[in-house]
Amino acid sequence: MSSFILKRSRSGSSLLSQNPKTKSSTLCSSQVDSSAKSNQNHTVSHSWSNSTVAKIMRRNLKDWILAPRLKNPCGSTEVLLFPRGCRWFSTQAAVEPSTSDGLTVDGIVASQWTILDESEGDWKSHAAAIAQSIKVIKKRLQWKNLNVRLNLLSAELNKPNLWDDPVHAGRISREHGSLMGKMKEVKAFEQELLEHIDMIKLAREENDTELELESLEALLTMRRKSKEKELDALLSGELDPCSCYIEVQAGAGGTESMDWASMVLQMYKSWAQQRGYRVTLMDEMPGEIAGIKRATIKVDGEYAFGYAKAEVGVHRLVRISPFDSGKRRHTSFAAVAVIPNSGDSSTHVQINESDLRIERFRSGGAGGQHANTTDSAVRIIHIPTGITATCQNERSQHQNKASAMGVLQSRVNQLEIARQAQMNAEHTQSLTDISWGNQIRTYVLHPYRMVKDLRTNYEVSDPDSVLEGDLDGFILSYLSASLDKDEDGRQ
Repeated sequence: MSSFILKRSRSGSSLLSQNPKTKSSTLCSSQVDSSAKSNQNHTVSHSWSNSTVAKIMRRNLKDWILAPRLKNPCGSTEVLLFPRGCRWFSTQAAVEPSTSDGLTVDGIVASQWTILDESEGDWKSHAAAIAQSIKVIKKRLQWKNLNVRLNLLSAELNKPNLWDDPVHAGRISREHGSLMGKMKEVKAFEQELLEHIDMIKLAREENDTELELESLEALLTMRRKSKEKELDALLSGELDPCSCYIEVQAGAGGTESMDWASMVLQMYKSWAQQRGYRVTLMDEMPGEIAGIKRATIKVDGEYAFGYAKAEVGVHRLVRISPFDSGKRRHTSFAAVAVIPNSGDSSTHVQINESDLRIERFRSGGAGGQHANTTDSAVRIIHIPTGITATCQNERSQHQNKASAMGVLQSRVNQLEIARQAQMNAEHTQSLTDISWGNQIRTYVLHPYRMVKDLRTNYEVSDPDSVLEGDLDGFILSYLSASLDKDEDGRQ
């Protein structure tokens, strides 16, 4: 694939095509796109002015990458241009991107340019805001550790006997591809910022108002997009993209807590549906008078586990009891556990049929045409671990058994992961002690109205909206705080 050199000097500018085999350079025609894509060089006998080059660059900005500047012994500045997607970008990831005059993202952050409101239309303000976001993204992705891990995986992939173990090789290959993708995305965003800064400086040199306005608008778009990328960087864990199971269990407080557990379950159903996730009730044990003793729902959707893992813990409710004739204030507890459902057979623990005890019983609930008439409900016990999974919401015994096996498989997988690496023990530890002193969040409906997360001190004064599924503020606040805390602990 051809590369191009933009040569800028006092006498003007010219765009050269460099033949990678012969190392010879020729002037290219303005059909620079087709020249690069077909690897054909077209020669002309003139050089272009700065304004012509600027227009060519503007027209092809989305298709080209400006490489870091090169020192030229003749005193001119050379900037390599490569078509986007070419191998140079992936093989030269270690080179820190910079503008034609050597400005880097770290340099922008160090310069402490004032960050104004978006409406101010100041390019330095936009650039500073984007640079700060890139810094946050790298911090959340643990950039240095990511580079070290990527190097280790690359060395592993180069081993000649890697594919002797296909399962291990596949896992290494997938992780390497995932990390490389994250790095490339950040590098591309960083490079795009520096390109637009170069365009603005060049436009001001040439008094090209049109180019300057286009580049300023592009920076504003990047600034808005950078906030989305900051949120994406919160979900960088290996299991974050997975679907998940959310388990809710009533704690201390009797009927009060059972009713509260049903409210919590409905809160997560509403939250998941608002995000476009598919929710399936897997298991439910109703309370004697009201509410539920425990229940499990499956949440299917991209990054369901990444978001829901922030909800693991004990949730406390303070309200006037609807079950107390004296209208006294009661405190109730419910615990939430979140288990990832990776759907990756390579991570599954093999479950032998001989290790299972399957019990069939009649479905409970409000009744109906198909409920309470046959022994269709299924409970599966994994004898070696004592793990139990129940499903009774399907209309046939076979469907209930398949759903219960899915839950059981995920629970056994989770136990094995915790045993091997102790990475995910926090996902189920909330179910051990559901009482005072263990809560992560308090919901107060009387004597005042407030919901407060005790881990981050994030709070809102509208508990009704929270109970209707408006949880994103709490989730994002916790994920951000936990990542920042982890990063500070490593420094």
